[in-house]
Amino acid sequence: MVAFATKQSLLLLSSLLVLIGVTTGSFYDNFDITWGNGRANIFESGQLLTCTLDKVSGSGFQSKKEYLFGKIDMKMKLVAGNSAGTVTAYYLSSKGDTWDEIDFEFLGNVTGQPYVLHTNVFTGGKGNREMQFYLWFDPTADFHTYTVLWNPLNIIFLVDGIPIRVFKNNEANGVAYPKSQPMKIYSSLWEADDWATQGGRVKTDWTNAPFSAHYRSFNDVDCCSRTSLLSWVTCNANSNSWMWTTLNTNQLEQMKWVQDDYMIYNYCTDYKRFPQGLPTECNLD
Repeated sequence: MVAFATKQSLLLLSSLLVLIGVTTGSFYDNFDITWGNGRANIFESGQLLTCTLDKVSGSGFQSKKEYLFGKIDMKMKLVAGNSAGTVTAYYLSSKGDTWDEIDFEFLGNVTGQPYVLHTNVFTGGKGNREMQFYLWFDPTADFHTYTVLWNPLNIIFLVDGIPIRVFKNNEANGVAYPKSQPMKIYSSLWEADDWATQGGRVKTDWTNAPFSAHYRSFNDVDCCSRTSLLSWVTCNANSNSWMWTTLNTNQLEQMKWVQDDYMIYNYCTDYKRFPQGLPTECNLD
């Protein structure tokens, strides 16, 4: 696969590759339900998808397309009430032993306690880049937008348009960056009470089952994608400004607010976990 390390290289390839427009909205058009034996369903003429979890099984779905760079939005409303032990995962991932992955995971909690938003980035099959946050709203009361903006310069995690985390392309400093393996979008609702809530101390209360998570307003208009392994598409760098988007001054201030007030774990400050020294990217701007 061709490396997209510079703007120049992408421009050179654009004459050979074709930009495909993508649609928004319908879950019928954009996703396949992949597991759960009827526990995931699409409603409202394709505008609402619901995953459920009971003691027998969870459920999940995946995108029909693969993406290599994009700005991807999904509105989600998480499991309400006592959601301890449940995980709602929403992520992009490639395949194989050296996969790349960009993660949102929502770790449930007992009634009245906040969800934990767990984020991670895998490159070449290696992760260990966890950052965790509380949210400044109740994610079970209404739908909120969770966005991944992934381009050759950086991966930006956003919640309702507010950036909470950036993973920069630091290949020049020896840090691997996901740029050549196309990824599908995956989401699932599953039980992980051995670790999800307070390190596994709080278990799932199955008297509250079935648990449900809801999805709306999927948007992948600003993306490079393919629907067949026999084809490849990318974006015209001149007409897709998101391909070179980084955070502006106001967004940097927003991210500082989130990280100062709502971040509860940052691998880049966990010296006990990395006694031989923090990962390289933690020491870079």
